[in-house]
Amino acid sequence: MLRIGAADAASGPQSSISAGSFLVLYALAWAGATIAYTPFLTILLPVRVELLAHGQQVHWLAATTFAGAIAASLGNIAFGWLSDLSGQRRIWVALGLVLSGAILLMIPSIETLPVLIVAVIGWQLALNLMMGPLAAWAGDGVSDRHKGIFGGLLAFAPALGASSGAFVTIPGMADAQMRFVLVVLITIACVVPLLIFGGRGGPSRSKAELHERDARFASAEWLRLTVTRMWFARLLVQISEASLFAYVYIWFRSIDRGFDDSSVARLLSLVLILAAPAALLAGRWADLAGRPIAPLRICTIVSAAGLALMALANDADLAMAGYVVFGISSTMFLSLHSAQTLRILPNSARRGRDLGLFNLTNTLPSLIVPTLTLALVPALGFPALFAVLTIFALSAAFLLRRPTRV
Repeated sequence: MLRIGAADAASGPQSSISAGSFLVLYALAWAGATIAYTPFLTILLPVRVELLAHGQQVHWLAATTFAGAIAASLGNIAFGWLSDLSGQRRIWVALGLVLSGAILLMIPSIETLPVLIVAVIGWQLALNLMMGPLAAWAGDGVSDRHKGIFGGLLAFAPALGASSGAFVTIPGMADAQMRFVLVVLITIACVVPLLIFGGRGGPSRSKAELHERDARFASAEWLRLTVTRMWFARLLVQISEASLFAYVYIWFRSIDRGFDDSSVARLLSLVLILAAPAALLAGRWADLAGRPIAPLRICTIVSAAGLALMALANDADLAMAGYVVFGISSTMFLSLHSAQTLRILPNSARRGRDLGLFNLTNTLPSLIVPTLTLALVPALGFPALFAVLTIFALSAAFLLRRPTRV
């Protein structure tokens, strides 16, 4: 139970619900947005590409993913900015929900790969029509003193996204078409409550909050430095996350051939399940202690320790221990960072656009990781890759040293 007073109303325009209610509604909506893409990108799309590619699925899946990532990056910035200019978020979130769901339902009937790529680009644009304004809506409705616990709630989204993928693919439960239908229905069920009860959203902050923020930052130059550090710190951690997301199965198999896809999937699920309550506790502590950045720095240091263990691992037990340490701490970092980013954005009137620029830290690693991996792993092995990623995590910790005066 969130211990936030009912009288402490959410700060978004035309919102009369309590802060605690808004946090729960928003966390549910963000989980819905995560469910909208996780089963599709990790399971349903690869299966569809394999069916149509006739042995060329790696090439076509890479091309489809790359085109979708570019569309997602541009769409997130553009539609977040559009919601800034229009002065409201709800209409764009609703429109993106409808369009992304409609395109997703069309994909099982597509029979050619070029058309599939076009559909994925359209789906990514529609998805980010929902997610860009939705991300900015959090800044409208969550006050700075609740951003820690808000970040903790966001950590449940990846676990729910992964669980939804397992749910819709239960053998015998649904055919190929019905799996897409289930994803759309679950997404709608999660997002609609916020659309109904969460106000319309919009770029605004109370004078008290603006004064509080101005008191925290000594100057505009200090604020820009803080934003830059936060951006690069997230990028460095996301590169590590993306590397493990892409190659963790191959790495585990290189250490112990007894690892199969099922055992790796169970380990990934365990990490996400453990990270969610840990992030919630860390976020709540950050709110109560008034130290929003401290958990981020601790998480990067622990992530570096996990990566170092992985670099040294020569047996399955040490490999799993290193991955669990890294996975929990990095998942906590990304969720808490998303919330605290809202605290330091310089202009609430451009929040949607600025969050779109921050979203590049989620998409750029997909372009960086293949090059980094090919440069290190064939010649030096995975330990060299993990050693470099350890340096990245420690660099993120260095960037987060006293990034704000809070």
